Amino acid sequence: MTIPGPRERSGRQSPFSLRHLALCFGLIAAVICGAGLTVRAMAAQAADHPVSALLTGTALFVAAAAVLRRRHRLMRAVAAPAPTVAAPCPTPAYESMSPDEFEEAVAWLCRRDGCSEVEVTGGAGDLGADVVATAPDGRRVVIQCKRYSPDHKVGSQDLQRFGGTCFAVHGAHTAAVVTTSGFTQPGSEYAAQCGIGCFGAEELAAWAAGTGPSPWDAER
Repeated sequence: MTIPGPRERSGRQSPFSLRHLALCFGLIAAVICGAGLTVRAMAAQAADHPVSALLTGTALFVAAAAVLRRRHRLMRAVAAPAPTVAAPCPTPAYESMSPDEFEEAVAWLCRRDGCSEVEVTGGAGDLGADVVATAPDGRRVVIQCKRYSPDHKVGSQDLQRFGGTCFAVHGAHTAAVVTTSGFTQPGSEYAAQCGIGCFGAEELAAWAAGTGPSPWDAER
């Protein structure tokens, strides 16, 4: 599933290359000099060998056209802008997603930040693990995704169900609940006792924007 990115950052243009420009002018100068010499030779031989002169002129025209095409490609390469990079989704976009789309979005963030073996496992029988991945340092990351409205906070019961499986069943080194809302105080207290990371709307927005830590880095 493609994760939408509502904003795009335009890439910076490549810096002006004197080397490419010098190469282009050097090729043009070489062609002009060669053409001058060839024309003089053709003029001297045209009276005696008109067919040979015609063939030589045709070959010169083809060579000049090839050089001009190469010059055009080089100049376009110098002026071409860098590829654009899709910006991560802000929190309001996450809130408008379906639960399945939100799981895919969180998995996309994991891949963006260097995780490997990222897998969306949410669904019936997932035992609380919606996204599993391997962090850049090799730790196993298990994430439960809660795409809730702002007034629907993740409570203690949600955390208890996840806490009963994330380490014992899924073998997590790092476990976190990522939500578009927030956490109740009892839920936060239980998560702190069990070592489960709580990523609410603010933490999610910072992670997505690249200004805050990922779930597997937050506990360090």
